[in-house]
Amino acid sequence: MATTSETPVLDTLAAMTVDSIDRCGLDDRTLILTRLAALVAMDAPGISYLAHVDPAVKANLTAEQLQDVLVAIAPVVGTARVMSAASHITKALGFTIALAEAEAATIAEADARHRSKS
Repeated sequence: MATTSETPVLDTLAAMTVDSIDRCGLDDRTLILTRLAALVAMDAPGISYLAHVDPAVKANLTAEQLQDVLVAIAPVVGTARVMSAASHITKALGFTIALAEAEAATIAEADARHRSKS
C-alpha cells in the first residue's frame, strides 16, 4: 500500500495512538500516567515524552503526580531510568514552554502590527 504523505512514520504513529485511545477504557489521567510509566520502563528518548506533554496538560496532571509515578516505579525500573526520564520530562516541558512563549510573542507582534495600521 503506497502512501503519498510526506510524514508516513508520524502518520502511522498518530493512527496507532488514536486507535489505542479509542479501544482503551482508562480515563485520560490514568492513560497518560500509564503511558509515562511505560516510557520510563523502556528508557524512551526525549521526543517520546514531548509527544505526551500536551495530553498531560489537557488531563490536568500536576508535576507532583508525574513525580509520584516516578517514585512509584523507581524500585521496579531502577534509578538510572528514573533519572533519565526526569531529565527527558524536564526538557520536554521546557521545550513546550519555549514554544508557547514564542507563539505568544508572534501573536503579540502581529497584533501590534495590526493595531499600528489601524
